Amino acid sequence: MFRITKEFHFSASHQLTSLPPDHQCARLHGHNYIVEVELSAKELNEHGFVRDYHDLAPLKRYIDQSFDHRHLNDVLGHEQVTAEYLARHFYEWCKARLPETSAVRVSETPKIWAEWRP
Repeated sequence: MFRITKEFHFSASHQLTSLPPDHQCARLHGHNYIVEVELSAKELNEHGFVRDYHDLAPLKRYIDQSFDHRHLNDVLGHEQVTAEYLARHFYEWCKARLPETSAVRVSETPKIWAEWRP
């Protein structure tokens, strides 16, 4: 199986209001997110690619226009905007446009990652 990945960055705030009030994530806070999209294929296309990296430009536009420097609770319309939820959200968005999408990872800090891989 061939695999490629591409990384995207954005900064945004969120608040996990279902947590106890003394939990640090219950307070309004922000992260410098990293989104890593993985695409996989058993065979390469006629150009020797899994997929041309330029085909991921719509994801960059989507992230820049809808997520960067926004409050994610407002963007996604709920209060459980976790890295896990974001990984699944971006996976579903990508899979609908790029059938080779095999996983998405989201990082809130340099030491933690959440992944959605069906």
